[in-house]
Amino acid sequence: MSELENRRPIKSRGAGWARGSATVLARMGVTPDAISASSVVFAAAGAGLLVASSFMPDWRRSALLIAAGACVQGRLICNLLDGMVAVEHGKGSSSGPIWNELPDRVADLLLLVAAGYAGSMLGQAWCEPLGWLAGALAVLTAYVRELGRGLGQPADFSGPMAKPHRMAALTAACVVSALEPLWGGRGQVLLIALAVIAAGAAWTVVRRVGHLAAGLAKNG
Repeated sequence: MSELENRRPIKSRGAGWARGSATVLARMGVTPDAISASSVVFAAAGAGLLVASSFMPDWRRSALLIAAGACVQGRLICNLLDGMVAVEHGKGSSSGPIWNELPDRVADLLLLVAAGYAGSMLGQAWCEPLGWLAGALAVLTAYVRELGRGLGQPADFSGPMAKPHRMAALTAACVVSALEPLWGGRGQVLLIALAVIAAGAAWTVVRRVGHLAAGLAKNG
């Protein structure tokens, strides 16, 4: 099974800015593995901003939350460009599959757990366990996908809470949370977002396991 068959379908891969950025990075000699590692840097920065925001009053907290949302998107851009540089520009390495998967799991945990701690420190006690639950389920969605690949099945990127959906939900939560001073909110948006992400990720695991079982039965 080729790597092309195992690439996540992403519409923005065909966007001019994405193609141009990948071309520039390839010409500069930036490796896909370095881009993948940069996604963890963005995730760590976003996680730090999320936690720090809970110590800030009102609009200072808002500014940090907006910056955290930008870091989440930076992480996704790295995830987009590493594959483009590797595949479209032929810069992939033998260790590429490791760098393609492992940093993603670290980034998911950093961001979701940090969101949980941020909400918890704002007074939403359920945020912390929900952050850990969402992070664990995010890793599990990827595990099921890779289990399927190991069993000879196509990569299953189905949702409703695959990586792009999780990060879109978290980005939206950061932006809406930044507006909480308008109505005196303190972490309720993060609580709701983490509950939605955890529930959606759980359903994603169930769906992918069902797809995998059906695929194995069909081929067996």
